[in-house]
Amino acid sequence: MNILLSNASQEPIYAQIKNQIKQSILRGELAEGDPLPSMRKLAKELQISVITTKRAYEELERDGFIISYVGKGSFVAGQNTDLIQERRLQMVEQSLAEIVKESKNLDISLQQLQEILAMLYEEEE
Repeated sequence: MNILLSNASQEPIYAQIKNQIKQSILRGELAEGDPLPSMRKLAKELQISVITTKRAYEELERDGFIISYVGKGSFVAGQNTDLIQERRLQMVEQSLAEIVKESKNLDISLQQLQEILAMLYEEEE
């Protein structure tokens, strides 16, 4: 698992870890039953406190993304496919909301934005 932390980010380190693991699950990079590194191992790899990894794992478990077993470790939880699709749509909506806000700040019209989106969408096919 490849987690990249940014000290320049305003997002706390535990949240960066949580969000990157969550994104990996939603994208299907981590599947149901896949083991996650132990909290200690991940903390050592990232050179951070175990308390930080513990908080990220606790929040992932609270949100239903992972299941932890004492003495066995943490694993990706089974996900409802409708729920996964809904969360993916939420991710796209959040990203688009940021793009719309930035576009308005730059005085880019809706028509221009739609043209850019259509062009980018067709390039990815």
